[in-house]
Amino acid sequence: MTVYAGQGDAHRSLALLWGAPAEPRTGRSGPKPGLSVDAIVSAGIAVADAEGMAALSMRAVGERLGRTAMALYTYVPGKAELLDLMHDRVLAELPVERPTELPAEYPSELPGERPAEYPSGLPDGLPDDPVAAEDWRGAVTAWAENLYACYLRHPWVLQVSQARPVLGPAELAAMEALLRALRPAALAPRRLRGAVAALWQFVRGLAATTADARGAAAATGVTDEDWWAGRSARLVELAPDFAERFPLLVALQSEGGAPEDGHLEAFRSGLAVLLDGIAAEGLPTDPR
Repeated sequence: MTVYAGQGDAHRSLALLWGAPAEPRTGRSGPKPGLSVDAIVSAGIAVADAEGMAALSMRAVGERLGRTAMALYTYVPGKAELLDLMHDRVLAELPVERPTELPAEYPSELPGERPAEYPSGLPDGLPDDPVAAEDWRGAVTAWAENLYACYLRHPWVLQVSQARPVLGPAELAAMEALLRALRPAALAPRRLRGAVAALWQFVRGLAATTADARGAAAATGVTDEDWWAGRSARLVELAPDFAERFPLLVALQSEGGAPEDGHLEAFRSGLAVLLDGIAAEGLPTDPR
C-alpha cells in the first residue's frame, strides 16, 4: 500500500513538526497525566514497526498507550498528522552533526550481512569549507548506509510516498546532510539536483527490495533458499539450454552469487557506481 504524506491540516501538522503544538483542548477534568505528542508518536512507530502500516490506526495507538482513540485527538488531530510526525521522527535517527559515522548495526534477519571492517578513509567530520576530493565519497557512503539501515529498521516508511514531502525538520536535515557531504564534489547545480535524487531513490529502492524479500519469507512461509532451489531445478528441466540462451546472466550469477544472497553487497557496489559517476561529473578543483 502507498500512503501519501501531508494529507492532514497544514497549519496543525507543521506546528507539531516544528515544535509549536497548540495547547491541548481539555474537558472538565482535563487530560490524564502522562500522555503527550511524543508518547503518541512513539506508540505509533511501535505499532507500525511491529505490525506494519496496515495496522496503524488511532485506535491501535490508543490501545498501546492504554487510552481511547478519542483521547489522542486532544494532542494529534488525526492519523494523517500522526503519520507525518512518525515519518519525521524516524528520520531524526540519522546522524547530522557527524554524517560520516557508519550505522552501529544493520537490522537484518540474515547473519553476516555487515562485514567486520569497512574500508578506511572516512573523515572525522565535514568542515564548512570544501575538503579533499576523495573525502566526500566516505561522507556520502556513510549518509547512504545510515539511511539504508534506518529504512530497514522501519520498513513501513518505504510505503510513505515521496511525491509530497513531510517538510519536517528531520527530513530537511537529512537532505541538508547529503548536500553538505556532496559539496566537495563540486557539481554544477543542475547535476547536483540529479545526484541527490539518484542517491536518495537508490537507497530507498534497494532498501525496499531487501524489506520485500524479508517480508516474502514471513508472509509465505517459504525461505528464499527454498524458493530459489525449487525454481532453479524446474528451470533446468524446462530450459536445458538456459546457459546458451542467457550467457551473460549466467556469467553474472556465477561471479556475484544468487540475487537473494547479496542485498547489502548489491547496495554497496551499486552505490560505488553512482559515486564514480558523480566524481566524473564534478567540476575541476583547479581552474588552471
